[in-house]
Formats: sequence, C-alpha cells, structure tokens
Amino acid sequence: MPPATLVAGVDSSTQACKIVVREASTGRLVREGRAPHPPGTEVDPAAWLEAFVLASERAGGLDDVAACGVAAQQHGAVCLGEDGGVVRQALLWNDLRSGRAAEDLVAELGGGEKGRRAWAEAVGLVPVASFTVTKLRWIAEHEPDLAARTAAVCLPHDWLTWQLAGAARRPDVTGITTDRGDASGTGYWSAATGAYRLDLLERAFGSRPHVPRVVDPSGQAGRTASGTVLAAGTGDNAAAALGVGAGPGDVVVSIGTSGTVSAVADLPVVDATGTVAGFADASGRHLPLVCTVNASRVLERIAAILRVDQDELSSLALAAPPGAGGLVLVPYLEGERTPNRPDATGALHGLDLENTTPAHLARAAVEGMLCGLADGLDALRDLGVPVRRILLVGGASRSDAVRRIAPSILGHAVVVPPPGEYVADGAARQAAWALAPSEEPPSWPQPGTATYEAEPHPQVREAYAAARAHTLDRERNGLLAAPPV
Repeated sequence: MPPATLVAGVDSSTQACKIVVREASTGRLVREGRAPHPPGTEVDPAAWLEAFVLASERAGGLDDVAACGVAAQQHGAVCLGEDGGVVRQALLWNDLRSGRAAEDLVAELGGGEKGRRAWAEAVGLVPVASFTVTKLRWIAEHEPDLAARTAAVCLPHDWLTWQLAGAARRPDVTGITTDRGDASGTGYWSAATGAYRLDLLERAFGSRPHVPRVVDPSGQAGRTASGTVLAAGTGDNAAAALGVGAGPGDVVVSIGTSGTVSAVADLPVVDATGTVAGFADASGRHLPLVCTVNASRVLERIAAILRVDQDELSSLALAAPPGAGGLVLVPYLEGERTPNRPDATGALHGLDLENTTPAHLARAAVEGMLCGLADGLDALRDLGVPVRRILLVGGASRSDAVRRIAPSILGHAVVVPPPGEYVADGAARQAAWALAPSEEPPSWPQPGTATYEAEPHPQVREAYAAARAHTLDRERNGLLAAPPV
C-alpha cells in the first residue's frame, strides 16, 4: 500500500508559529511542532521565518509533504524596498498607534456617517487602528523617509509564503502573492468586487507601492526549492473557519489573543458603523467579522491577580452565580477595537461587600469577555446574517467555565470542536485543496465535538451594557459620570 500523501499547515500567529502535518485525504494528524515569536506590537519579519524553521524541525521536518499552506495574523504591515529587503519592523494588528490615522481617513471621505459609509461601500470595512491602511498612513506621516523607500506592501502570510517560494534567490517583489481572505483586511481591497482600490492605498500612503497578486482559494502560490506546492494561504480567521469545517450559516466565535465573531456567508455585507468588517473567506465566500482586542488575555490577567491557573480560574467562575452578584468587568485592558476606542481602559462596576471574592471576580471576567463577543453576534444578526450554528474555538474555549457560560450569554447552544490548532488545520486543508482543486475544499471528518446548552441570562447582558456605557461616557468626558443604576 503506497504511503499517504501528506500536507502541512502553518499558523504564524501573534505569539507563535505552529505547524501541523496531516494526511491529505482524511485530515488525520501525523505530527506537529511549534516555536515562539517575540513579544511586542512590531516585529522584524525575519523572526517569523526563524520560528517557521524551528517549528518545522520540531514537527519532524517537511521534506515528505506534498503541499504547504501558510495562515497568519491579519493586517500586519510589511514594507519592502526595491531589493525585497524589509524597510522597517512590521506593525502588527494589535499596534493601536494609528488610531488617529483611522479617524483622519474617515474624515477625508466625508467624515461621520458619510465617511464611514463611503469606506464600507468601497472596501467592506471602516478604518480602525488594526487595519493595514491606517498603519500605512501612520508610517507616511511619522516616518516619511521609510515610506519613500517602500516599493511593496504585503501581509505576514504573504511575506512568509514568498520566503518559502524562494525570495532569497529571487527577491523580485512582483512575485509576492496573497489571497482574498487576507487581502480583504487591508482596507484597500474589496471582497464585493474582488479588486484592489489603489486610489485608497495612495490616499493613505501618498504613493502606490506594489501589492500582491491575489491567488484563487484553491490555487497555488508557487513551490519551494524542493518542489513542495504552496497553497494560496490566508489570514488566521479565514483559516480557522476552514479548520473547523464552517459552512454557510455557521458562526465561529474564536477566543484567542483577540476575540472574533465571524460568519460564513454567501453574500457580502456593508456596515457603515464599522462594527462588522466585510471580509472574504478562504473558500470563495464571505466572512463578515467582528473583532475585539480583549479576549483570552483578560482571563490570563485576572488569573494572575488571583494567583491561580486557568483551571482554577474556571472552577472559581463556576462557583459564583450568574451575574457575579452584580460585579461587572468592562474588559478594555488594551484599548478596544469594537467599539472603536483605542485609548479606552477597563473598569470594575458594582463592587460591594458580598461580591468582593475571587469567585465573583473570576465570573465577572468570563462574563465580561463573553458579553463583548455577544455584542458582535448581535451586530451580525442585525445585518441579516443567518445564524444556524455557533462554533466555539480558540485557546480560551478549553476553559470549562467559558464553555458552560457562553450559551447563557450568547443566547444559543455552542458546539465545541475537539482541541486543535484550527488555524494551522485550515491552512493544511487549503494545502490539500491546492493539490486537487475542486469547487469545495476537501471534507475532513471531525469526531469528538461537544454541544453545550444553558438557560439564557439576559440580565447579565443588560448589566454589562449599562457598565460599558458608563465606562465610555467617562472616557469621552474625561471625568467620572454618574454610576449606572
């Protein structure tokens, strides 16, 4: 019996490079490896390649794989010179210094609702600090010499795929590729039309640097020196949707470094409020998405304050009553993207003698984080996006408290796939698709999923909404407003 064809999937995330090797026909996991990325909100892209090499070694090497797909953190701005060299460290999605640049870009297309709608209709999203287009404006304004040296702009997955395709041997920047999913998060490519808006790129950056060629979802971006096929690759959220087998009507709630609520949809959306970004997915459909900056790190920080691990935090949270006895955490610990408040800070509301316990604080942390994601789910529904099934993924989905509390906050049963590297899995599935192009990506079975249900607790959402409004009023006014009733 001939050996099975193997494919590799790469997740070059904010924190680490993770690689899975799977059978192309069944998706069976053969081996895996990982290596860390340096911390920070700006990183030398060379660190991603170094981590890839180390993760490949820890995965037993990739010499025997027929195809490889690279997924990575979205929005990061990688600026390259004429010689293909990196001009400056890449500004990552969670670098929020370009908040003012985002406001300026909206103002330049009319400001207010008019400006937001103009952007949403042009490219499916409204600029916020996370998106590539705002980072390019910041570079143009604050580092004009570096902007003048920039001949090409790409994203983290584009750059890493280009390196694997032999950029060191052929550093021509015109050979860089991307895909619909990642391109749709730049702010100068439209998922609705499938075309770049280079006029908006020039508006932001002052010039029109080279942009990557967009490869079809099942297409090939090139080959490595050893002949391994390189899939189109994609952004992390689109890859995660592929990894869990999401289809039309499925909503993926991912709780990792960031929190996202995304839905696989057949039609694009336009949201002039900017809450929902009209991204593309990696299958040829659309992926309207809401993103929060504060997700799993909220739980990590509260666990550190309480001096417990994540399992203990989960037990504490489940020991407290729904609503945490009136204690509410608005978890804007790193600013926030949804709502767009890059300078916001978090707040605890409702402290009293009864709820100042570790259990109540743990419960408030889980509920506060989930309430932010529930607001995102409401935003998708308000745009008419169907919700057939909710899939809960990401590092925090391993928490028993998150699994059990989520249905009561989201108002819907949640399906939790077996633990895995969903982004890397999606990239591997895309690699298998690139080997055998068809209308749909290959179907891989997913045994071991679990469904969680719970009675809804709308009072928790109501208390959170009041606390959030108070927190944002305080930020806007620069003083303490009256506490919510």
